[in-house]
This record gives sequence, C-alpha cells and structure tokens, in this order.
Amino acid sequence: MPEPPRDPAGDAPPSTVEIRVVDLWKAFGERPVLTGVSLDVRAGEFVAIVGGSGSGKTVLLDHIIGNHAPDRGRVLIADHSWPGAPLVDLAGADEETMDGLRLQWAVVFQRNALFSGSVYENIAFWLREHTSMSEAQIRARARESVDAVGFRGDDSILAKERDELSGGMAKRIAVARALAMRPMLLFYDEPTTGLDPASAAQIHELVFATHNARAFTPEGAPTRRTTVIITHDKDMLRRLRPRIVMLHHGRVFFDGAYERFAASTSDIIRPHFELMPVLHDRTIGW
Repeated sequence: MPEPPRDPAGDAPPSTVEIRVVDLWKAFGERPVLTGVSLDVRAGEFVAIVGGSGSGKTVLLDHIIGNHAPDRGRVLIADHSWPGAPLVDLAGADEETMDGLRLQWAVVFQRNALFSGSVYENIAFWLREHTSMSEAQIRARARESVDAVGFRGDDSILAKERDELSGGMAKRIAVARALAMRPMLLFYDEPTTGLDPASAAQIHELVFATHNARAFTPEGAPTRRTTVIITHDKDMLRRLRPRIVMLHHGRVFFDGAYERFAASTSDIIRPHFELMPVLHDRTIGW
C-alpha cells in the first residue's frame, strides 16, 4: 500500500506546549513503574510512545488524561477554553476544570470501548451528555464523523449494532466517536492491535489523516490537532514517522525523530526495534 501523503506544513516546529510532564514517579505497591519521566509535547505534534511491557507507557497515558495521580511530579495540560491556552496542573484542578479539559481531548482505546447499541448511539452519547446540541445537530455531527473515517456513502452505518462490526470497522467507529467531540488532543492506545494487515494499514492512514485534518480553537482559529499514540506497530512508525519517545525502566531513554530511532545501534533500542512485531501480537501489560 502506498505511503500516506506528507504534509510539508507539518514540518514547521510548533511553538506552544500542549502537554508537560515533569519528573513523574508512580509505583503500585512495591513495583515502581514510572521513575522520573519528563517530556514536553508541543501543539500539532505527532508523538509515539514506545517501549517494552512494563516500561510504563499506559501508566504515563493514564496520568496525562487524569486517571492516575502521581506519587511525585507534575502533569500540565493546555486549557483551550482560555485565551492563549495556559497550562493547567492536573494536581490542582477541580472537577469542573477537569470536566472542561476532558471535553478538549479524546481517547481511542485498545479495545475500542464501544458499548452495546448502535453506531449512532455510541457517537451520540457524549454529545448528549456534554453539549447543548439538538438531536438533529447530533445526527449531522455523527454523519460527519463516520464520513471522516471512511464510511461516506454508507447510509446503513449509523444503524449498525456494535456486534455487527468487524475489528477494523469497530476501530474506525471508535475514532469517529472521538472526532465527534472535535478534540484538540487525540490519544490512541495500541490502535492496530489484533487487526489484520489490511485493516491495520487503513488505520495507519486514518490516524495520519485525522492528525493532519484542520481543527479549530474555541475562538474559531484554525489549528492542528496534537496526537499521542502508544504502539508496538513497527509498520505504523515506518509509514507515519512520528517523534519517538521510548520508555525504559520507567524513564525516557530516547526522544527524537523516527529516522534516528530506526537507525540506532543502542543495545537497548536495537533489540526492542527488532522485537516490535512480536510485542505487537501480544497482550499489552503496563
């Protein structure tokens, strides 16, 4: 399958910090998982977090989206509901602030997290709960979202039940549900795990297209989404060439361009890079 088209404008370095993680530590009982992670993700970046099982990838994501509180350190997220999108320290954010922040991002989970019911009901639920949109507006947004993930012209898709969807279709609906909230930040947790090569390639293209699609700030200014993806999918990294952040023993071991990562002869990076196809087929741990 051909490479996705490159966006020359996407090479310009963005200037605004979207996510800041500062000296993050987390242990579960006697088991340390994160042992001093620090990184910045800038607005418009496409970042892949990689590493072996137990390296802390999913735990780091759970801290960034506010599901875990750190034992030590800080996580700050840009709040686009304010001019200039100032950084908010999640540790000091009240529930109202957190609710507002969560409306600015969306997560596509490894197992999709679609609930029993139709495609339309899966997409409409959050819109009903968190916006003042009418049912007609919600249906139009749902149609727009499924069109964006490859179902344009399929008049039956919104009525399909979750259990009627193939693995690749369910993943695309999970992305459509995320897009329906028009997020500034998109997080993916192993989006191609369990998919056949053809379906995985479609998801590669969808992730790329979704990242590069025009988004808008609350003030209506055009901008680029920020994408953070946890993956063992070596083919995805090769095709999309994101910035790579590799965790090892709970710390950032590598942070840089895909080309440097793929060419590395490090005793830590090289074996992991070669083993990625095997890890991709396994159940993911921490």
